[in-house]
Order: sequence, then structure tokens, then C-alpha cells
Amino acid sequence: MELTREAFGAAYERGFNLTVRFLMSRGVPGDEARESAQAAWARGWERRAQLHEEGSIVHWINTIALNLYRSALRKKPLELSPEYWTEKIEMNLAALDVARILDACRPRDRRLLQAHILGVTDRELATREEVTTTSIRLRMLRARRAASAFVRGKPKRMRLLQAQVAAAEAA
Repeated sequence: MELTREAFGAAYERGFNLTVRFLMSRGVPGDEARESAQAAWARGWERRAQLHEEGSIVHWINTIALNLYRSALRKKPLELSPEYWTEKIEMNLAALDVARILDACRPRDRRLLQAHILGVTDRELATREEVTTTSIRLRMLRARRAASAFVRGKPKRMRLLQAQVAAAEAA
């Protein structure tokens, strides 16, 4: 038994807002819920011959509406705001480079360079190491040169500088 135009119209008037509220209760935003409900009622009208019980029309339309929304959601491309890309993917590459450079340095040079990066003054380092500030400045110069040699891709020169530094420290 197919629904008449009048019976379907009366069911639409009673059930449209129920369908919208049903979709919204499932987390569908208001505008999309109204659009999905409208599309579901239109599809229900086109396929009204498939409905077996007139009393279950709202339930039947709600099922159609939810399926239509889910289908549209699957087809919709993922839209991410520009803020998402800058916040989530942004990496501090400089920090990675610094970490790699520090890993390549000798432990003593690494400690000096890390202290310098953290803002420790030459005087504070000299006091901590119990040497003169001039000695700290020379050590920092050598440590920076060794790190610079590593960055330029000259590990042989870096090993030579490290050997020179080790000889100077031993003396």
C-alpha cells in the first residue's frame, strides 16, 4: 500500500522537525541536519512504495537521513584550518640542528656551548671551572670552530681541531 500525497504531507509536517532533532542528537550541526532531513524526506517521497507501515514513517525517514549524512560526510574532503597545519606540523628544526651539532662535539665543548646557549656568562663559567675568563673565551672559540667545522662537513678538520684542543688542555 503506497502512501497518498496527503498522508505523506501530514507525516512530513509532523516529522520534519523530529528528523532534524534526531540528527542533531547524533552530533550533526544544525544547518547540515536541516539539509539532511530535507534530502531524506525527498528520498522518502521518491521511495514511498517501499514503506510497509505508515506508522513507522518517521523512523524510516530518520534512518534515511542518518545514512545520507554519513554518506555525505565520507565523501566530504577533510578540511583543516591553516592554524591546524602551522600548530601541529611546525617543528623547531634549529633545535634539531643544534642537538645534532652538540652531539658531534666533545663532552667538554658540549658543556661550554650548552652553557653559552643557556646564557651563562664567561665570568660565571670561569668561576665554575676555576680558570680565567680568557681561558674560557679561548675554549669557547675552539669549541665554536670545531662545531663550525662539523657544520661545514669537514670532520677531518674537526678531528684536527679536537686534537689541538686536547693537546692544549693537556699542557
